Amino acid sequence: MSSSSAPSGTGPARTRSWWGWGYTDAQPSDAECVALGSLLPGTRARPLPPPRIADLRIGRPGAVPPAALAPLISAEPDVRAAHAMGKAYRDIARALHGRPGRIPDLVARPRRDQDVADLLEWAGDRGAAVIPFGGGTSVVGGVEYRGDAHRAVLSLDLTAMGRVLEIDAAGRAARIQAGALGPALERRLRPHGLTLRHFPQSFEFSTLGGWLATRAGGHYATERTHIDDFVQGMTVVTPAGSGTSWRLPASGAGPSPDRFFLGSEGAFGVITEAWMRLRERPRFKASASVAFTGFHQGLDAVRALAQSDLAPANCRLLDPGEALLSGAARDGSSVLVLGFESATAPVDDRLAAAVELARAHGGRAAAGGAPSAGPDAPADAAVGAWRSAFLRMPYLRDGLARMGAVVETFETATTWDRLPALVDTVRTEVGAAARKATGHPATVNCRLTHVYPDGAAPYFTVAVAARPGDEVAVWDEVKAAACEVLHRHRATITHHHAVGRDHRPGYDLQRPGPFAAALRAAKDALDPRRVLNPGVLVD
Repeated sequence: MSSSSAPSGTGPARTRSWWGWGYTDAQPSDAECVALGSLLPGTRARPLPPPRIADLRIGRPGAVPPAALAPLISAEPDVRAAHAMGKAYRDIARALHGRPGRIPDLVARPRRDQDVADLLEWAGDRGAAVIPFGGGTSVVGGVEYRGDAHRAVLSLDLTAMGRVLEIDAAGRAARIQAGALGPALERRLRPHGLTLRHFPQSFEFSTLGGWLATRAGGHYATERTHIDDFVQGMTVVTPAGSGTSWRLPASGAGPSPDRFFLGSEGAFGVITEAWMRLRERPRFKASASVAFTGFHQGLDAVRALAQSDLAPANCRLLDPGEALLSGAARDGSSVLVLGFESATAPVDDRLAAAVELARAHGGRAAAGGAPSAGPDAPADAAVGAWRSAFLRMPYLRDGLARMGAVVETFETATTWDRLPALVDTVRTEVGAAARKATGHPATVNCRLTHVYPDGAAPYFTVAVAARPGDEVAVWDEVKAAACEVLHRHRATITHHHAVGRDHRPGYDLQRPGPFAAALRAAKDALDPRRVLNPGVLVD
């Protein structure tokens, strides 16, 4: 059964998977799953079947809404199941074995701020937990309920509040409701020649509110890499009341209310709308790839690029494993994927300068590294292969899960002086932990996703055949090993995927004690009955 369909007016409706990534018609076939499994020794001979909602045990709701709120609320089994969890590997594995965790009793779709306030008040009176929900793409356990401290669980789906309310073309800004999905948001801005220019891998299925609540990182590698950089002001509804920060280009008036709610993950309030800075849509684009004999050699080149004034839009360094999987290289090389764009002037010279800088650090530029004609016409085969693989990768993860493989991905950020040792330690220790947990050799790949003058964000993928039926336990062991390595190397527990429940142990270690005390006090003030996303950020 479906969790949702593509909106009307965008072509034929496509059904979203309730348990896996994206659309059901894009999920790998059984034959594709078998081919994927052949890459890892020890996987199943045949894939597990896709799970069915009809096979889940979905009980009667633990609460009945009042008549005034009933039109906003659904208790249908398929709707509840589709809101039970996010899209982490842990979620996929649990769904495949028919154990998705606690399914929400009710799903509410508010249409205005007052609806949100009324739902929060009712939940507080009934002792029900409220889990804010956007596109449901969380990969850190951010949109599920764990435990049994609440009488009922209400999933608060914001997608009915998905409009672009106002556009200030002269000021290059727009007031946008939190439930706006990425594609719909951009379609509304396109006639004005404007773009939010925030394109996470989940762009097609995630919402503005989700990006804000998780401090999401986008596709672009330098300059404005996080959604934080685009916020002018926000409206937030809390159990203690609602508030809207002023729309301003900048302010030095004390601690920022926007900064407090950015990354708050629905634990202190529900973000309902925001004024967002926009940019002109790019007209000039160029891309190229550069190969390196060694990954550390590529790190030196990327650091030089990050510390230059070239500011590439894309600057992703793929290790040999990532390059092989994406088709960017098959000879054991590491590959740097470069891209530039501008709304006002050609970027050919900036691309040429970046390629030359990479060559000065031992890189080999691909033949035909000339400017592209547009976003869908990359300059060379490596860039095109990487782009296709990037969009397809979450679906392939689901295919590997059906074959009994554990596929853990995690990202971090650290300074340049710590980065080489961190990458080497992750490969060695996390790979060893995966092998110890399963008895099978693990594949550990790395790529840089975002780069800064003072450091970078490496993104790791660990794949290993699991003990049959014990995939979640193996994932837990690998995750624990990864978190320990990150903490030891003073690398952040997350660069752009949020904390949720899965990263909570690492977050508790990373944040200063006085700040943790301040968050607990804020929780007491804003959510005294502890209904909002229990277990996220604070207890």
